[in-house]
This record gives sequence, C-alpha cells and structure tokens, in this order.
Amino acid sequence: MSVAWLPSGTGVEELAARGLSPGLMSPGLGSVPAEQTYMDISQGNRVFDSLYDGELPLNVGGGVCGPPYSHGAVRRAESAPADIVPGLLESTLHAAGRNCKARNVTLPQLTRLVRFRSGGDLLIAIERPPPGKDEALAIGIAGRGFGGNLTSDSTRLGGYVLATDVAPTILARLGVPVPAEMSGQPIRSEGRIDPAAVESLGDRMATIPGRRGPVIGVALFAWLAALALTIAASRGRAARPVVRAVGLSVVYLPLLLLLAAALEPSEAVERLLVLLGAPLLAALTLALLHGYRALALASAATVLAYAVDVIAGSPLTPLSLLAPNPGLGVRFYGIGNELEALLAVLVLAGTGAALTGFASRLLARQSVLAFLVFGLLFAFVFAAGRFGADVGAAIVLPVGAAAAAWKVATPRRLTAPLIIIAPLGALAMLALVDLVSGADAHLTRSVLEAGGLEDLADVAQRRLQLSAQSFTRPIVLAFLPLIALAALAAIAERERLATWLRGRAAMTAGLLGALVATVVGALANDSGALMLEIGAAYLLVFTAFAWSESVPETSRSSTQTKSYNFVSHS
Repeated sequence: MSVAWLPSGTGVEELAARGLSPGLMSPGLGSVPAEQTYMDISQGNRVFDSLYDGELPLNVGGGVCGPPYSHGAVRRAESAPADIVPGLLESTLHAAGRNCKARNVTLPQLTRLVRFRSGGDLLIAIERPPPGKDEALAIGIAGRGFGGNLTSDSTRLGGYVLATDVAPTILARLGVPVPAEMSGQPIRSEGRIDPAAVESLGDRMATIPGRRGPVIGVALFAWLAALALTIAASRGRAARPVVRAVGLSVVYLPLLLLLAAALEPSEAVERLLVLLGAPLLAALTLALLHGYRALALASAATVLAYAVDVIAGSPLTPLSLLAPNPGLGVRFYGIGNELEALLAVLVLAGTGAALTGFASRLLARQSVLAFLVFGLLFAFVFAAGRFGADVGAAIVLPVGAAAAAWKVATPRRLTAPLIIIAPLGALAMLALVDLVSGADAHLTRSVLEAGGLEDLADVAQRRLQLSAQSFTRPIVLAFLPLIALAALAAIAERERLATWLRGRAAMTAGLLGALVATVVGALANDSGALMLEIGAAYLLVFTAFAWSESVPETSRSSTQTKSYNFVSHS
C-alpha cells in the first residue's frame, strides 16, 4: 500500500497513459496551503480554516503516512468545532498492524511502480499540491477493481474525489474499520478510463466561480437597465408590462443556466443564451397566459426542471452556474445554498400564484392542503440524500409552507396543530428515508449519526460561525443596506402593499411563506447572508409582479367615483 507524490503540473492524461484510473481531487476547503492538504488526507476530515483557532503552524510535522504531527498542529485541530485528528490514518494503521508508505516520485518512477506492483497492492498517485491554490489536483489509482474514472460518494461526480477520501480508501482496501472521525468516503472507479471526460469536467467546474458575474450579473444589469429606460421613455405608461417581462425573466434565469450546463457553451455563448433566452421565454409565456397564470407557469417550469434533474441523478445541477461553488470544495452534488434560497421562493410564492391564477375559487382548507402538499413534496425532493441532498431545504420549505397555510386557513386556530405537526413529520420522514436508502447525505452524517449532544453542538457551532462570517464579506456588506432599506420601505408602506394583493389571499399567503422561509434560511444556514440576499431579490420580483397586476390608482379612483355617483342618484 503506497501513496506516490508526483510533480506539480502532472495531468490526468499522463496518469491514464501509465495505466492508472484517473480523476481530479479537491485539495481543501477554499485556498489552503499544501500542508493543510496533507493534514486533511491524514485525518480524513476537514473544516474551513476560519474555524480553527489560529493559523497552521510553520512546522506541522507528520504527513499522510508519517510520524506524528506537532503539538501545535494537534492543539489547533482540537480548537475546531469538529472531530479533527491529524495523523489519524497512520495511527489507525499502526493499531491494526498495517502500514502505508508515502514518497515523492517522478513519472518514469511511477511507470515502474505500476509495472512491478503486487497483485493485491493499491498505488495512489497524487499531484503535489501547490501552496495556496484551490485548483483540483490530478489523482490516479492502480489496483484490483480500478479500471475506470475515479469517483466517490462524497462527490457523486464521475472523475472527481476529495482529499478526505484517500484515507478511507486505504483503510477499506486493507480491511481496517474506518474511524467515525473520518468524513470521507472510499474512492472507486466507474465506466471506462476516459481522461478527456475528466479534463472536461475539471474545466467546467473551474469556470463556474469566475463566470457567474459575467453571465448572471451582466444579464441582471442589462434587464434592469432596459426596465429603467423603457419606463423613462414611456413616462411610466409601459411600466407594468415591462415589470412583468423582467420579473418572468428573473424567474426563468435558473432554468436557462441549467440548459447551459447541458450545452457546455463558451462564456460568450452562455451570456447570450441567458441574456436573450430568458426574456424570450418570458415574452412567450405572457403571450400564452396572462396575470398570475404566467408567473405560476414560469415558477413551475423552473422548479420542476431542477426537481427532475436531481431525481434523475444528473450532473447538470452541480455544473450550472447556480451550483455550489466547487472552488470551496464543499458540495459537488444536489442543490446548494444559492438554489435553496431561490427555489424556496419559487415553490411557495409560485404556489400562491398558481392558486390565484388557476384556482381562485378553492375553499380555504383546499388552499391549506395545496401549500402543505407542494411545500412538503419539494422539501422531500430537494432535501432527500438521494436527490437534492440539501439539509436547509428540509427546514425552510416545510416551515414556509406552514406559514402560508396558516395565513390562508379559516379559522386559523383549527388548523394550527396540523400546520405545526406537518414540518416535524416531514423532517422525520426524510430522515427515515435517508437511513433506509443508505443515502449517507449531509442530514444523515451531520445530525442523525452524530455521536451525541456534543457532536450536535459542534454542528450547530460550525453553521452559526460560518453564517456570521458570511455577513462580513465585502460584496455582502454592499447589498445588506439595500435589503435593510427595502425591508423598512415594506414596513412603512405595508398598507399600500396590502392594496396590491387585495382579494388575493393565496398570493398573500405564498409571499408570507416565502418571506418566512427566507428569514429562517438566513438564520439556520451556514451561508446566511447569501440566503438573505437571494431570497430578498426573488421576493422583490414577486412583489413587483403583484404591483403590476394591481389596479392602478387612477382606475381605482375612477371606479370609486362612479360608484359614488350611482349611489347618489339612487
């Protein structure tokens, strides 16, 4: 059993040419020094650097399969709110009477190691990590059972694994039980060896962080600029139709990003696809349907597209620009915080739009049932470990659905017990499904398999610390004042907002549910600021659409005058 460190710059093509199953390995959470990557491999677990109490010591000692780590490195690991044990791989092997060798080799030496490897041995070759980089590293494995591209249950992506997967792979091959402190999953191979597919995956994942601004930001800026220019040029006469068109474009935005992930276009083509495609879909929708029906259709199309994709186990959702940022090395399957925030609004407010547009004559109890059914259904889809695998969705969607159902219920006191029980029942059912199916997703590993109250406290502490840190990022600080101003304006003009939704109880309930889901998500998520910003943006879109569908003040005044004259003449 051996680990071979290769020169930095070694590619997957070179590993595949020497008979190894190739893949890419995430070196850490964000930009970490090479020493942190080695330590993460040795302990089979990792957390963000910001969660440690101090910087990594200069002389950490240890290694993947080497002597013990320094006291400074161990004390730093103990300060993190997680079970972090540097050198756990080596100590576990020593206790079992096994060993593993790690050494630096060149590519010619690697060729000889592969050729003269014993039948039962496992050779893991990894590109040496450059310091301070968050780029994926080339990794290859030669041994019995390996004959395709590498993957693991940590990523569920063909061709991609984590640094923390190496230790469980070694232990599993030697028949040594994997310690509970290790969060990684054993690496395996699937399909045939295809280094081109691995490189294509790596290229796409590497472009996601840098392409978000040029594609999403440019599209949003262009639509808002067009909105402002049209309103100014028409002196406000075209405000309502153009608000509807821009609002639907924003709702369709995630759908176009999912399509782009399937097409894998260049940045310029992806920008045009989103910039022009979403408004085109909005125009077609408004030509076919009017009012809240159009908003309901756009919401349903976007939500169902992602639901079908995650149920099918497709890689398109993680490869879209709204996927979890692969550069951070956290999530590689299911939906992330960005999608959780906007899908919560689309599900709940979209249900309100559908009830308003297509089923305005439903009884209150039927509307209550609709909110609960759709909220809990999509909570299952987007939170179940086999599908969306997002713990936050298991919280925000049921709670938001309960708030919407409570708002539309008549009388509310009779339905309150059902509304309170429904989210708790959904969470319990989701946990049961994850355990029975062996999904081993974030909910199962973080909560259900926690070693006790102390482990649960560590999970809560990590999430709260990361959430608090998310509010200190410069880009967040720039938008938080705008969100605060919007919230204050909504409170000050709440009576005016109520007039926009007068007679539309389901839409009012849907917006309330979406608001509750956004606030709860911001408080309970490890990216609270991101949840708040995206949720607030989509709430603003739905509120603006409600304004566009309200009766203009001039029309209302005219109607009231006519009614007054009729009464007077009578």
